[in-house]
Amino acid sequence: MFRKLLAVTVVALSGGVVGAADLKSGPQVGAKVPGPFHPLNVNGKDAGKKACLYCENLYNPVAAVFARDPADPALLKLIAALDAVTAKNEAAEMGSFVVYLSADDTLAAKLKEQADKAGYKKIVLSVDTADGPAKYDIAKDAAVTVLLYKELKVVANFTFEKGKLTEQDVAKIVADVSKITK
Repeated sequence: MFRKLLAVTVVALSGGVVGAADLKSGPQVGAKVPGPFHPLNVNGKDAGKKACLYCENLYNPVAAVFARDPADPALLKLIAALDAVTAKNEAAEMGSFVVYLSADDTLAAKLKEQADKAGYKKIVLSVDTADGPAKYDIAKDAAVTVLLYKELKVVANFTFEKGKLTEQDVAKIVADVSKITK
């Protein structure tokens, strides 16, 4: 009986490990942020221009989000929460931005409306190609990739498939901002 239970447990555990392959997207924890890229900024000081958000923030603490679905409700909550935590950490010179990866030529106008309606104070919304910046290796299956970095080194990486970002994940990401602001 014990051997049978042990065998079932081992099979269940090994099946869980095999089935739990994590989706990797973007530079991983400990890696250096790959460098400059120039998305079209929708709001912020460079609204309407292709400008380098990486260059603007350089060694400061940064929350960078790469996303594909602008209508994802959990993503919208994450953006609002990151905007608030960025404002709260103004003394640390924290920056935050969202890069939407899309080939939709009308997306910038929609995002401008979203930014105006939400009243974002600090977070910058931008649009880049559907593949994203080449050196960043954003996975095609990743609906949302969040990088928290400081001094150009990734401190946390969160990656979610479509529909998998939850309110609990948003809370965890916002809580982890303290890793880059201290």
